[in-house]
Amino acid sequence: MKSYNLLMILVVLASLISCKNNEKNEIVLPKYPVTLGDPFIMLYDNVYYAYGTNADDGIEVYTSDDLLSWKKASNLALRKQDSWADRWYWAPEVYYIKEKNKFFMYYSADEHICVATSDSPLGPFAQDVKEPQLADEKCIDNSLFIDSDGKPYLYFDRFNDGLNIWVAELEDDLKTIRQSTMTKCINVSQPWEEVWPRVNEGPYVLKHKEKYYMTYSGNSYESPFYGIGYATADSPMGPWTKYDKNPIVQKPDSLVGTGHSAMFTDKNGKLRIVFHAHNNPNNIHPRLMYIADVRFSDDAVPVMSITGEIIKPVIAY
Repeated sequence: MKSYNLLMILVVLASLISCKNNEKNEIVLPKYPVTLGDPFIMLYDNVYYAYGTNADDGIEVYTSDDLLSWKKASNLALRKQDSWADRWYWAPEVYYIKEKNKFFMYYSADEHICVATSDSPLGPFAQDVKEPQLADEKCIDNSLFIDSDGKPYLYFDRFNDGLNIWVAELEDDLKTIRQSTMTKCINVSQPWEEVWPRVNEGPYVLKHKEKYYMTYSGNSYESPFYGIGYATADSPMGPWTKYDKNPIVQKPDSLVGTGHSAMFTDKNGKLRIVFHAHNNPNNIHPRLMYIADVRFSDDAVPVMSITGEIIKPVIAY
């Protein structure tokens, strides 16, 4: 045990010595990537909040001022005891709803879609009623979209014919699904999506120049060919038409397993996209968070593309 402790001390000293010192001889500590799968970023009150899949007992949250350096909150945003399920907390998305003065977290637990609320973006988020939004059916990746007329919709994945994406209207409580409105959006239909297995998942919808854009991921998250495509529609309920040059993200900059994205507007009004990739070409976990820019062309039907240098966020100590 003593020799082990000595070895650890030597490793730490070697790491510190190897770090580059600035002009004031201050030690610059090593930087580590943000390990979040299915990441989502919200800008609120001039602070960025990142949520994602990582913890076994809930949902983590990180904060940043610049999208580059992040700090992990000491407490979970969502804890196991505040959710109906006791495992598999995935793909959280968080929105501040001004009319309700609440933060809403949409997330998956034990392969069911759920929603929890909080008075703070840091949590704790909790379910008022500890049950899924669809109690009798496995679904994942629920994503909120509120149209310009104030009408709310929920997009999510259903486990029928592989994974495919559906939409439904929400009641004004932003929790209750109007099941009679459930409508299929997209399923596996393009060659790039057919590597393995039958998966269209991780929807995120925004509106641009009266056109609705849905980003989604194809192939299994375990596959190095996991990627991001998009579809367009004239209504939140569809019908949806996939972009014929999909995917728009697949194996960029030597990354593999790139997918499950969401979009947000940064402090300068620039539209960004956040997604995860495998830890490295040989290991899936823990997945890492990345950020890039989103651009729309000037065509009659604007084409969406991912541009600019890909940002690799790091943990700040």
